[in-house]
Amino acid sequence: MNRFVLYFSREGFHRFQALVLNPWPSALLGLFLSCLAVISWAENHSGRQALTLDRAIQLAHDHDPWLAGNLYSQQALEAKAGAASSLPSPTVSLEFANWPTDSFDFNQEPMTQFKVRVSQRFPRGDSLAINEKKLRRLSSQFPYQRLDRRAKVASRVSQRWLDAYKAQESIALIENDRALFEQLVDLAQSRYSTAVGRSRQQDLIRAQLELTRLEDRLTILRLQRDQALADLSEWTGGVYEPQLSAYEAFELPLSVARKLPQIKMLAMNATAPVDTHTATAKLPRELWFLLSHPAVKALDRQYDASKADVELMREGNKPQWGVNVGYGFRGNDLAGEDQADFLSVGVNFDLPLLTRNRQQHRFKAAIAGAGAVQMKKQLLLKKMLASLRAAQVELDALTYRQTLFVDQLLPQMSDQSEASLTAYTYDDGDFDEVVRSRIGELNAQIEALSIVVDRQKIIARLNYFYSVQWSDASASINNPPRLLLESDDE
Repeated sequence: MNRFVLYFSREGFHRFQALVLNPWPSALLGLFLSCLAVISWAENHSGRQALTLDRAIQLAHDHDPWLAGNLYSQQALEAKAGAASSLPSPTVSLEFANWPTDSFDFNQEPMTQFKVRVSQRFPRGDSLAINEKKLRRLSSQFPYQRLDRRAKVASRVSQRWLDAYKAQESIALIENDRALFEQLVDLAQSRYSTAVGRSRQQDLIRAQLELTRLEDRLTILRLQRDQALADLSEWTGGVYEPQLSAYEAFELPLSVARKLPQIKMLAMNATAPVDTHTATAKLPRELWFLLSHPAVKALDRQYDASKADVELMREGNKPQWGVNVGYGFRGNDLAGEDQADFLSVGVNFDLPLLTRNRQQHRFKAAIAGAGAVQMKKQLLLKKMLASLRAAQVELDALTYRQTLFVDQLLPQMSDQSEASLTAYTYDDGDFDEVVRSRIGELNAQIEALSIVVDRQKIIARLNYFYSVQWSDASASINNPPRLLLESDDE
């Protein structure tokens, strides 16, 4: 909690006491205290703007309109599937038949009757059950699409958050090093003004020039940071709710957390089948793993639905049946005697002979549609496998570079920088070498930061491909998975 401490002199305290006791200025006091409360709220609010990676992903998952729209699409298809198994409504007809027009007497003619007819049509073959199966298979793809979306969102938000983090920490490194360059300017100016050793005017100009270049780098990095934060706000920003006619604002990332989270890389647990004689058993291990990815599973459900569509087209060659029942009520005859009523029962069906050519083309179209889904799956697997292998190679290279920088390059650059500065201080070195070594050390620090951040970005990308464990049957598809961070173990 923020605390505001007011310091008063003795005279100031008496003036403040007079303000409180005076009824008119007390309104000003209330306004003053209100302003303090607003400032306190603003400081507390600004303190919450250091957005952590886990929080950013949670916000993106919780407020993603795509997920809600996908769930609505699933509910719509499930409702259609529930209605698809229903028979069409029966048809009822009421009519007066054979009514004499000379007298309109219902009992005049023996054939005059009041007829009620009910007819019912039945779809071709098992088309109702097959259509319901098709719709339910289509609806079953949506949970996997949501799992894939959550994995993609986690990866994309991680990329943008880490971009903002890299720019932010690069700014911190330069601002921290700028003090050293300012000291170099002071040192060069002092040695030049006192004509100590081999100090030259160009040393002073060179130091000032490098300080200006640092300011330019800071401007570029601030722009990159602001752009990354703006991109991040696409996922963590507000959302417009039409039913509320209001804009609901969430946390706007004014900055990201200073601590870099260590993203855990998910494990590849898929194993090849025991039967190694089959052709599919010889697939690469990564491909076996990707076959269980939510995006691939969604295409499997689409293919199952397309196979049901082929079955549905095959049912189109069967006749459509219908039954009808009619009852004719007759009045009394001219003698006043009752007349027997009429009951009619009939069956009708069509013969799809003239539509055979049309059905053949529909059947071919359904088969082609199923083949298109298979090719789409193969294309997705090829793309994912290539991206997975490329990311693994890049991760290995970044891991090696990180070790090289930490164990060798950074200590060597620091030693060189200190040695050149010491030599120049004792008039035994060149100022250009001091500047070059300082700039080289700063660039190495920024490059090391970039390597560490890029390695985390690669792990976030790899975790998208390893998100197969999120599609376990025991997992709740409606609950978004959180990004696995080292801090989650605590």
